[in-house]
Amino acid sequence: MKLGLHISSFTWPDGAQHLGPMFAGIASAADDAGFDRISVMDHVWQIHVNGPPEMEMLEACTALGFLAAHTHRAKLLTLVTGVVYREPGLLAKAVTTLDVLSGGRAILGVGAAWNAEESIGLGLPFPPTAERFERLEEALRICRQMFGGDETPFAGKHYRLDRPLNSPLPLSRPRPPILVGGGGEKKTLLLVAKYADACNLMNDDALPHKLDVLKRHCDAVGRDYDEIEKTVLYRFTDDPAETATAARRFAGLGITVMHGPVRDVWQRTGQLARHVEAVGNL
Repeated sequence: MKLGLHISSFTWPDGAQHLGPMFAGIASAADDAGFDRISVMDHVWQIHVNGPPEMEMLEACTALGFLAAHTHRAKLLTLVTGVVYREPGLLAKAVTTLDVLSGGRAILGVGAAWNAEESIGLGLPFPPTAERFERLEEALRICRQMFGGDETPFAGKHYRLDRPLNSPLPLSRPRPPILVGGGGEKKTLLLVAKYADACNLMNDDALPHKLDVLKRHCDAVGRDYDEIEKTVLYRFTDDPAETATAARRFAGLGITVMHGPVRDVWQRTGQLARHVEAVGNL
């Protein structure tokens, strides 16, 4: 079992003037503790489950570039990018840049987007649900093509790229892993089966069912279910023993990554290694 730290709040003591050093310290502590990956949300306003929209929020690609300079081992990703926030050619370029500058540690985390409020507030596109999923599928195809260095023109329903040049290419081989977030049974998990290297699912009673749906999609499209990395969103408590107990349950379902936030992580960096040790002793 591998652990991932999700940093979803930036409302920390002493305000914006100390946010950079504190962010760097948290990520460095997680990296040193043995967390396999570190993620941020791709939102421009804080989301309602964490607090009001006026709370501090950092732009994701810039934040991950900052983390690349303050970590050495952990993989870096958004959990997850809303596909309509960046055109696919630019998204592929941003992830490639992160991969090159981090020494091959980028993961593309992407989904269909859901937060209409922030999109309307900042003038970002937010088409209807069906169109967002069409755009997501085209974006997955474009990113896979650009990560592989294929400059063949792309002409889809929503995107046209006359020359999808991507230089330099990513360092990751065969390419940066692609994680599709969400548990939608008809569309999202089908896209995982067709295009993704990993999925991220909610930790709830439906989790075994979602995995079964993914397996059926894999069978339908001729994909090896076992080659897809299964990750779950998990909120770490203060008790590493609870992390170990949860890890045993998840492992029984075939999940290999527990990824989520640590409450008040800015004052709990010294405890991060204890969670890694608890899982490592299973």
